[in-house]
Amino acid sequence: MSKQLNAEQKTVNQIFTECKKAFLIPEYQRPYSWERDECRTLWENLREFAFPNDSITDFDADEENYFMGTILFFKNRAKEYELIDGQQRIVTFMLMLRAFYEAFGSAQDESIKNIRRKIEGCIWKLDYDEHPEIENPKLKYKVIVDKDAAELKKILTTGKPTDKNKSNYSVNYRLFKRWIEDLNADKPGYLLHFARRILNNCVLLPIETDSQNTALRIFTTLNDRGRELDDADIFKAQFYKYYLNRGSNEKDKFIERWKDLTELCNKNFHPRKGTPIDDLFRRYMYYLLAKNEVKNDTFPDMRDYYEKDGYKVLQSNKTFEDLETLANFWDDAAARNEERFSPRILRQLYILSWAPYNIWVNVVSIYFMGNRELDEEKFYNFLNKITAMILMHAITNPGVQSIRRPFFVEFQNILHGRPLEFKHFRQDTRILRERLTNTNFSNWRAITGSMLAWWTFQNPAQELPPLGMDLQIEHILAKKRQELHHVLKNPDALEFLGNKSLLEKSINIRAADYRLVDKKIFYLSDGRAKLATFNLELRTLAETYDDFTEDKIIARNEKIFDAFINYLREQNLLT
Repeated sequence: MSKQLNAEQKTVNQIFTECKKAFLIPEYQRPYSWERDECRTLWENLREFAFPNDSITDFDADEENYFMGTILFFKNRAKEYELIDGQQRIVTFMLMLRAFYEAFGSAQDESIKNIRRKIEGCIWKLDYDEHPEIENPKLKYKVIVDKDAAELKKILTTGKPTDKNKSNYSVNYRLFKRWIEDLNADKPGYLLHFARRILNNCVLLPIETDSQNTALRIFTTLNDRGRELDDADIFKAQFYKYYLNRGSNEKDKFIERWKDLTELCNKNFHPRKGTPIDDLFRRYMYYLLAKNEVKNDTFPDMRDYYEKDGYKVLQSNKTFEDLETLANFWDDAAARNEERFSPRILRQLYILSWAPYNIWVNVVSIYFMGNRELDEEKFYNFLNKITAMILMHAITNPGVQSIRRPFFVEFQNILHGRPLEFKHFRQDTRILRERLTNTNFSNWRAITGSMLAWWTFQNPAQELPPLGMDLQIEHILAKKRQELHHVLKNPDALEFLGNKSLLEKSINIRAADYRLVDKKIFYLSDGRAKLATFNLELRTLAETYDDFTEDKIIARNEKIFDAFINYLREQNLLT
């Protein structure tokens, strides 16, 4: 048998009675979420299984089994079974069994007494005389953000939900009690058999692993029913334990701080992978990697990184304060806080927001965390340098993995606010020009929007679009014109950067298929409700030309390429 994995199918009765320690639903899990529909589906499925053809006799107890899925756990340091997957089903079964226990009451029938004893062994720890310790349920529930957790323990220990409590625990428990009563009234004699068949013939596959990480990785592979645990769920639990040890007051403050931090991240971060608050931890990890002078540019998995030394880095108020500081920095950037950032800094951050690689947010996070009080001139030069490097790299050596290397080499300069060199990553001007010419600037490629954002703001008079404005890539000479009239001798010119620009989605939808002479009404204000585009260059083109011909596309294309090469030369990135 594997040292990492132990799995053997067991009945509900075996799973709960064989465990001597409690099943623990840990701090990082999400609150209990099953509602009426999930409980009704479970109840009806179980009833159909237990009474085939609605008959009490058409059931073979030796042959019939109903598979309820897997539960996944590991034995933690306290020897408790810490659940990674199966929380919803385990809680629901506990509520159902408690409802059965209440229904059987203090009946003296020997068969009913035997079932009650079995249920006692499932719900509670038993003392040396095999009596249930009612105050010690075999389910410990520590989920941080579940305000109704105390209601679950109350139901398990007393069998009575709090009056008017509308938590999922109370609602579902009352449902099971009512369905049990209805079954007993409708089919006298069925209830005992139903409880027995649930305990003895409903099976689960409990999978026990040797560690939390092993369990989480298996869960990621097996899970197809819902969201896997986020990295931040695990990290939150570590912080919670740290603040809990500092007293209940500190624990309560942490819970509020965590909620505020989550809201900030949800508002501002839109990662391509993971949750918004995961993204904050990723940005902070880059800072720690730079601070600790990591020597290997193969960056670790984030969960593995924070797990080192028993999550030591997360057991610190300073770390949490750092995360709050970093989140607030990005909140000010997203809100374009002019008290914190100059207009040219905000413009540069906006250009970077179009970057084809998300590494820029990690690099800026390192710079900010290393320098805190930002020198405006140095910060502006830094943003220009990384913009130039990212755009150049996307043209000459596209790939998410390869872009990390030049920034890794500069980690210490970034951290300490020194000028960036990239001396081993400069490009030959001739080769760069060839790559620009041969690059496919289709609308679906991230580099296209990135280059257009950079080009748009080379005009110092160009203002940022309003917050929240949705921009799209506009074909100045419309695709429909080329498709219908074949106006271009070189059809490839349709997709040149010289034929593209950023435009508000609302205008792009209306103007998409027209000639330039007809687009003017959309690009320029008509003096009424319709406003002109924010894009100064498009307004200038509309005021200057009636048509946008192939020669104008080529000329503008060369103008963009020339300006970009000069920009890279100014940033000392060309040879």
